[in-house]
Amino acid sequence: MPLHTVLCELLDIQYPILQAPIGGLSTPALVAAVSNAGGLGLLSATWREPDVLRGLLRDIRSLTDRSFGVNLVLAFDIEERLDICLAEGVRIVSFFWGDPARYIPRVHAVGGLVLHTVGSASEARAAVDVGADVIVAQGVEAGGHVCGEVGTMALVPCVADAAPGTPVVAAGGIANGRGIAAALCLGAAGAMLGTRFVMSREANAHPDYQLAIAAASETGTAYLENLFDRGWRNAPHRALKNSTYRTWMEAGKPARGTRPAEDEVIATLAGGGKVPRYSSDAPTRQVLMGLAEAMALYAGQGAGLIGDVRPAGEIVSELAAETEAVLWDRLNNPSDARP
Repeated sequence: MPLHTVLCELLDIQYPILQAPIGGLSTPALVAAVSNAGGLGLLSATWREPDVLRGLLRDIRSLTDRSFGVNLVLAFDIEERLDICLAEGVRIVSFFWGDPARYIPRVHAVGGLVLHTVGSASEARAAVDVGADVIVAQGVEAGGHVCGEVGTMALVPCVADAAPGTPVVAAGGIANGRGIAAALCLGAAGAMLGTRFVMSREANAHPDYQLAIAAASETGTAYLENLFDRGWRNAPHRALKNSTYRTWMEAGKPARGTRPAEDEVIATLAGGGKVPRYSSDAPTRQVLMGLAEAMALYAGQGAGLIGDVRPAGEIVSELAAETEAVLWDRLNNPSDARP
């Protein structure tokens, strides 16, 4: 059963599979590999220095002639970075964590498309009303920063009903073709996966981070209001239950300012930067010394389905093939209960 939806036509991609931007873990190599394999790669642009961002976008373009996009978090000042992205020819822009109304006309003015992430049906309606072209429905199972409190299974059909005629992308807890197939059956036109691509060879993820995901179960993550918040406060997130989490829990979940080892530096970066405990930064390959395991190990509840690190292109191809097989086998053989 061919895996092709209206989202593929709109974004000019082969498969309705999107790589979540995953912050500083996203790289030109990852974005290009996903796009070259038929999905949509997304570069996190929010925290890149302007000159660095220009270079990264040019690197992506040197690696692929396929569609790709950028993500900008509206809780931060993204004016200059949006201008850079559009000037560099980016025509797919994903917004998150804020009101996109003032930015959408700028993207549309150059012929671009806007994706906006929501956590409720009301947010979806508001985004469509101001011109969003695609809605990403993020369930609370998602890793990283989470904008809502509803599970993917309940959220996706509600958002699809609230935004008829607008393609919906399901996100949160999806890690394989079975999850993508389920999202499509719920009314989504595609799926966005983050943790699965953290576990790609091209991701800028510290090896200890990837090992922790590989060892995790579906119960190995926690939804946290304000634990890893140094750098981004009041932003709920989901991460693995690591040593920092366990120490904080054993201390009775104290508030910011009274947490164990609040001022401790737990890692050193290439270039000499220091990482304090409770930083909102995930461990990248630039962590040279220290406790990468104690940093924010963002991961979704689908982590229990991921046990290996693979090339991103292989991941996309495998996801597409499994989704096609599931849709064919399960819909034509509903009594077959095999996984």
